[in-house]
Amino acid sequence: MQTKKQFCLTLALCCAMGLALLPPASHANVQGSRYVGRNITGTVVGVGGRLGGRSRTFRLIVERYTSPEEVKRLNAALQSGGQDELLQVLSKMSAGRIQVGTGVGVPANVIIPTELAEGGTKLVVLFQRNVNFYELRSGARSEDYKFGYAELHLGRRGGNEGTFIAAAKLRLRDGNTWVVEDFGEFPARLMGLQARGGGGTAR
Repeated sequence: MQTKKQFCLTLALCCAMGLALLPPASHANVQGSRYVGRNITGTVVGVGGRLGGRSRTFRLIVERYTSPEEVKRLNAALQSGGQDELLQVLSKMSAGRIQVGTGVGVPANVIIPTELAEGGTKLVVLFQRNVNFYELRSGARSEDYKFGYAELHLGRRGGNEGTFIAAAKLRLRDGNTWVVEDFGEFPARLMGLQARGGGGTAR
């Protein structure tokens, strides 16, 4: 039996939802991150399993950040209707575009920023993945993993890196904690991330 890797998004959600409670000046300061309007490129490297050691190019186009109001709607949808309702709400949002490999990519439906205490910024990206025909026809277990997930750590000491999950399942815990489960045994790594455009290159 495979051991599923899980990630909790507690801090990202609490930070994003808390913005609505801040005065207008503070809200503008947190939301006005330098990564809006920029392209973040790097490499996705597989870890373990059939994709272990394989790499593909990665690109995230950040058009805007997901608003606190949108995060509340997503949280409410996951709480009331689980993954299916979350997907319905999320599919109507767009914050940018995410591309892996040579394809045209898919909309990055949700991009949530968090300023890290140790310096730098964490971007959590959630998107509706393309479930292929084989999965639908055969009723493969991966069909239940309806989302893609990426977590980028930028502008911090030690380099820019992150985590990428091509097929993820989400569930809610304690009302405001999103638990992300990877379909594979290990999530892929994001390496060599660089942000370009809008203000030069951030390394």
